[in-house]
Amino acid sequence: MKSKINIQVALNNISNHFSPQIIGEVNDVYIKIVKILGEKVPWHNHKGEDELFYIVKGELTLKFRDREVHLKEGDLYVVPKGEDHLPIAPKECWVLLIEPKGTKHTGEIEFERTVAEDEQHWI
Repeated sequence: MKSKINIQVALNNISNHFSPQIIGEVNDVYIKIVKILGEKVPWHNHKGEDELFYIVKGELTLKFRDREVHLKEGDLYVVPKGEDHLPIAPKECWVLLIEPKGTKHTGEIEFERTVAEDEQHWI
């Protein structure tokens, strides 16, 4: 990161949903922001990586095979590696993600919204 970043401003400037943008890195971990709206990604997991969700604005439901976790603004939740999950936001939700470099936002599932590591964008 070459300069400071205001997360609210950066998220306000993102126009696409479910398209994580990299805003920084710490060691081998990316800090990303993303807007989520609806149910646009398939059930997936990250076999070798935990995934941290921090809700900047709005509400998000993380569905799991055996439960649901409802997150509101200011909430943080870590999805353990290997756990199937499905993020859903009935209204637009702004999220900060922390995950290891190389983590695909759809896990091993490939579909039209999957972003390859070399296609991830820095803000």
